[in-house]
Amino acid sequence: MAWLEHALAGLGRLADIRGRTSTLPAHLVTGIDGEDAVFFYLLRKGYTVVARRWSSGDVPGDIDLIAWHGSMLCFIEVKTRTARDLTPAQTAVDSQKRRVLRRLARRYIHHMPQKTAPPVRFDVISAYLVPGEANEFQHFEAAFGWNELERD
Repeated sequence: MAWLEHALAGLGRLADIRGRTSTLPAHLVTGIDGEDAVFFYLLRKGYTVVARRWSSGDVPGDIDLIAWHGSMLCFIEVKTRTARDLTPAQTAVDSQKRRVLRRLARRYIHHMPQKTAPPVRFDVISAYLVPGEANEFQHFEAAFGWNELERD
């Protein structure tokens, strides 16, 4: 799997050279890099990622990653930082963002072929991609629930 990570990183650098990211704001490029890093982090932990940057088309927003962890369907929000500051990355997932993620998760589950919904979990992963340092991840499993009274 390490070779795949390196290949993807190399392709990303090549795309940068060819101008792929020249039209994107720096924070979006950082976010995409974080999602790529978390994708491989999840694979190493045994997750099966089934969607990246999923959107329903009729509901605003997107879900960064959707993955199975055993029989648990996980909706994952990734927050990426290139430096450590006083505010942890995961605090950026506020009540508005949680509402959007819940709405999108309901839409995703609605489109699944089975009649009963699988068990669901909402995770937040903070990715710290600090130049010159090894990538670091903080994974908050079940960071919030279906409503604001659960684990918020």
